[in-house]
Amino acid sequence: MPTTTANWHWKNKNVTPWAKEWFKQELTAIVIEGSEGNVAVSSVSIGDGDVELGQRKSKLITIYDIPVSLDWHGATSDGTEVTGSLSIPEVSHENTLDKSQDCEYNWTLRTPSSPSVDALFAFVKTRLPSALEAKFSEFPVALINAHGKDLTVSGEPSRTGTPAPAAGTPSGTIASASTTIPKPAPVKQAKLNTSTVVKEARFMAAADDLFGLFTDEKRIPLWTRAPAQSAAKADTEYSLFGGGVKGKYVSLTPGKEIVQTWALQSPTWPSDHFATLTTTFEQSSDSTKVKFTLDGVPKGMEDEITRNLEGY
Repeated sequence: MPTTTANWHWKNKNVTPWAKEWFKQELTAIVIEGSEGNVAVSSVSIGDGDVELGQRKSKLITIYDIPVSLDWHGATSDGTEVTGSLSIPEVSHENTLDKSQDCEYNWTLRTPSSPSVDALFAFVKTRLPSALEAKFSEFPVALINAHGKDLTVSGEPSRTGTPAPAAGTPSGTIASASTTIPKPAPVKQAKLNTSTVVKEARFMAAADDLFGLFTDEKRIPLWTRAPAQSAAKADTEYSLFGGGVKGKYVSLTPGKEIVQTWALQSPTWPSDHFATLTTTFEQSSDSTKVKFTLDGVPKGMEDEITRNLEGY
């Protein structure tokens, strides 16, 4: 199977055990200090949940939703020892990478109340979330760095070994610096032959809701599971699947039609070539028919692009 094709299909790898160890190691390194005292994370536990790394359309996608609980301890400015705990019901792609929802923090103070203890507790509730969220934002990058190579098929030839010298060339001889190497004549780019791919689907949803799902920057990651950029205005650029698909909006008619240029960021897609994707919404009493018409698909890529549109 060609490298570009192998990297196009959906693959998943469950990395939950690795993720649990990562969170325990990284979060217990957190220490915060202030005039109210100092606090450190003493232990971390991860509840039931899954962490996966997926590959879709040549892009690596982090998929996770886990509960995190931790114990913290510290000392007030007058030396009083203070302990407490914190539970975060959901640490997920949505609230750590997309920022489409906020983390929920449930606090417990185990030390009896006093002015200095209460001051430190208020300090913890203000400062610890930002320290935790900074670590959470590092997690997707660490996950991809640690496991991305297991899902991506390399298209580079092996670099091991040294090619044998050409026949008649003495070993160790270096070509003269004065040797003139003729430049190849410029190749005139042939006109690109293209075709049109059309797909239809029916959704049990209102046309206005579907229009927003396809254009709202905060809602797009709900179905792509990857970062997106979209201002949803004519003559503005957009990016889907973490940069896997890019283009520019041509026109938008809410609840009716989206016209946009469309280019796949893949070695199989011709450089600097943009197709035109027209998405129409036809609402009936109980559902909406969505029609995708992609005009300008390079010949020979119809099947690959059809699978792409089906992934929408």
